[in-house]
Amino acid sequence: MEDEFHELTDRVRAELRSPQDLIAYERLLGLARKNSPAGREELARMLVAVERPLWAREIAAFILGCAGDKRAFETLVLLLNYRDPVRCATAAYALARLGDPRTARAAAALATNPLRTAYALHPVRLLAELRAPQSVPALIATLERLLTPHNPYWRVALACVEGLGALGDRRAVPALTAAVAHPRLAAAAAASLARLGVHEEAAAQDGAEEAGGSGDEQDHGPYGRAGRGAGRAPGAERGAGTGGGEGPPR
Repeated sequence: MEDEFHELTDRVRAELRSPQDLIAYERLLGLARKNSPAGREELARMLVAVERPLWAREIAAFILGCAGDKRAFETLVLLLNYRDPVRCATAAYALARLGDPRTARAAAALATNPLRTAYALHPVRLLAELRAPQSVPALIATLERLLTPHNPYWRVALACVEGLGALGDRRAVPALTAAVAHPRLAAAAAASLARLGVHEEAAAQDGAEEAGGSGDEQDHGPYGRAGRGAGRAPGAERGAGTGGGEGPPR
C-alpha cells in the first residue's frame, strides 16, 4: 500500500489551489499516519460532509478502503466509474482490499454497462483480481460485446481476454476462440487459451460442435449454450452505489 499511497498523495498535492487546501491535505496525511479508530471516524465523516473537494474524499476513501472499513465503499465505487483513469485505478486498488461482498456486483455492473464502456478498463481488471462468482460471466459478456470490427475499446477487450486466462474457467473458451480472429487480441487470446489447456484448433472444433446442436440452441447466439451462460453477471443490473452504472457528470 505504501507505494500506491505515495503516488496518490503526490498526485493530489499537485491539485491543491490554496493555503486552506494545503492545511486540509496535511491533516489527512496526519490521520493516515496515526491510523487510529478516532482518525478513521474523522475520515468517514469526511466522505459524507458537504462541499469537500474530490481529492480529499479520494484520500479518505483510499485509507479506509485499504483498512477494510466498508464505509468507504460508496465513494470508491463512484471513483471506479470516474472519467479520470488514474482515479479509477486508485479506487480499484482500494476496493480489492476492502473485502466488501458488494464490490464484485458493482464492478460487474460497470463492466457490462454498454454506456460506460469507455470507463470499464479498471472494473474489468478488478473483476479478474477479485475472482468472484460474477467475474467470469461479466468478463465473457463484456468481451463478446466488444468483438466487433473497428471497436475503439480494444484495450477493455484485451483486459477481458487476459482476465479470463488468469481466472482459468473453461466457460471462456468460445469467447477467447472468437477473440483470436482479432489482430489486437490474437496473441493474448491464444495465450489465455493455452493457460486453459486448450489449443486454438481444438477450441474452434469445440465451438463448431457446440453450435451444431439443436436448432433451439443455435437461436441463442453464436456460441450455443456457452453464449447463454455468458449473459449478464448476477446483480449486474444493480451495481450498488453506482446509480445504475451512471458515472459522475462530465
